[in-house]
Amino acid sequence: MVQGPMLLVILVIAIIAIVLLISKLRVHAFLALLFAAFFVGISAGMNPVDVTKTIGTGFGGVAGNIGIVIILGTIIGVMLEKSGAALTMAETVLKIVGEKRPALAMSIIGYIVSIPVFCDSGYVILSSLNKSLSKRTGVSMATMAVALSTGLYATHTLVPPTPGPIAAANALHADLGMVIAVGLLVALPVAFAGYLWATLVASRYHVEVGTGETFEELVAKFKKLPSPTAAFAPIIVPILLIGLKSLADFPNAPLGKGALFQLLAFTGQPMVSLIIGLFLCIALVPKLNEEVMTNWVGEGLKDSAAIIMITAAGGSLGAILAATKIGNYLGMSLAQFNLGIFLPFIIAAALKTAQGSSTVALITTSTIVYPLLGTLGLASPMGAVLTTMSIGCGAMVVSHANDSYFWVVSQFSNMKVDIAYPTQTMATLIQGLVGIITVWALHLILL
Repeated sequence: MVQGPMLLVILVIAIIAIVLLISKLRVHAFLALLFAAFFVGISAGMNPVDVTKTIGTGFGGVAGNIGIVIILGTIIGVMLEKSGAALTMAETVLKIVGEKRPALAMSIIGYIVSIPVFCDSGYVILSSLNKSLSKRTGVSMATMAVALSTGLYATHTLVPPTPGPIAAANALHADLGMVIAVGLLVALPVAFAGYLWATLVASRYHVEVGTGETFEELVAKFKKLPSPTAAFAPIIVPILLIGLKSLADFPNAPLGKGALFQLLAFTGQPMVSLIIGLFLCIALVPKLNEEVMTNWVGEGLKDSAAIIMITAAGGSLGAILAATKIGNYLGMSLAQFNLGIFLPFIIAAALKTAQGSSTVALITTSTIVYPLLGTLGLASPMGAVLTTMSIGCGAMVVSHANDSYFWVVSQFSNMKVDIAYPTQTMATLIQGLVGIITVWALHLILL
């Protein structure tokens, strides 16, 4: 087995290879991570048969742990979109905030919707509302676009059940309930930073709304929108159940060890809580038919498949890194720099900026960082949670031309590239920096 500095050379080559394969050669992230795992194992001197077994074990372990959770979360997201529940959420927030604050309303709406729905999909779903409010209020589309996109982005990288944060939490063995609670907290200043950038900077750029369906026309496609209670329930109930399980698991047993504890221990399992959320989605549709139970569910299965494969391939790479002791050597090498909570952020930001995918950045960074938790002083349960947050903040920095989300935001908002860079791209940089400062402050308080 290879030892010493050569291990770091192998890791650096593997990371560069992942970036080049994905961003330059357009190789799917699943294959890029799988190739990297084989390269690291063989280059480090592992027996080729052991490399294959380790990759299979790592893949199966991750897929078994969170595969069903990702599928259920994705199906819930599809049902919220197809049933009109996302539009109900938007209308509800508008009534509370008021149409006189359209940018703030869209930021809040984005923050909520992107908890179960991918930010790309969430932006497409809400783009008609965004354009409608821009027309109605006279606020520049650049302001509205950045307010919505940054609201979506904040929870997309920080709050499960979005697959990226789930995968990172799983790789770092972080308590999912605590990740959700802290993620919601960290995402607040992150989303607010995006809102401020939208109103103070993006507002300087005048962008016409363009053509397309109005919000009213979009709503008219649905015979009847779900009620606010029904629309929010599939998101809020699973989060509450997972959070209550984390509370019940506290060492001082605040809820005892009786029947209530057993009930919460069961219903707070991510798989069970999301199954409950899925059942709550049934209340969103007027009639259960083949369209709902086959086509909608089928779309969720299709959308989740690629995410599961990428996540599990990240698990394969993580298993190889553990077997070759690269993580341990990297930890000893970096200990002298005392980077602490900032190291996961830096690695994730470098990966995100280079190859474009926040999910890949979250998965890859978490597999690299997990063996380093002890060296970084983050081996405690809260340390693992804050490391997940640090990686999530890094996975925001930055969204530019190699990121599909950059193009979704710019194209659906009629923004030219020379406007999208100083507005959308810079906003994601500000969000990531505000996020890691928030995580650092929590690190000082909680650890």
